[in-house]
Amino acid sequence: MITVMGVDPGLAETGIGVVSGAALKVNDYAYGHVRTPTTMGQPARLELIHERITRTIEKTRPDLLVVEEAFSLDRYPKSGIILGKVIGVILLAGANAGIPVKEVPVREAKKILSGNGNASKAQLERSVREFLRHPEPIKPDHASDALALALIGLFRHHTKRSELPI
Repeated sequence: MITVMGVDPGLAETGIGVVSGAALKVNDYAYGHVRTPTTMGQPARLELIHERITRTIEKTRPDLLVVEEAFSLDRYPKSGIILGKVIGVILLAGANAGIPVKEVPVREAKKILSGNGNASKAQLERSVREFLRHPEPIKPDHASDALALALIGLFRHHTKRSELPI
């Protein structure tokens, strides 16, 4: 059995999902998010995200951390830079904990779980909910996306703990 933590990064809200199981069988799962107040400066918001991710890693002791890969839209290049900073503190938390960290492109995550690389957030959430047999919508969206990333890590894990291919 393996425990995988998925993280959907964002400065305003970072989603966290944790699944435990083997191959396509999930034994347990949990999800949540870190919301940072806009009244805080960017360094303090990044520190808050790092602290909460670190605390979650300490509590859940995952074998693997899967993070959504950074992307940037042509119209909003500054958003890509901010996203990169958030991902940086998440990668640091994983490295400090000594656990492997893998990044997965958002389109790949959508394709694996919904069959469509261009799926909407609602379609991805439905796919995650159906797979987990979770009765009600998973909110916020970032938490659902984080669970999707954790599921991908679980699906792709093979036999040896030292070889966590993604």
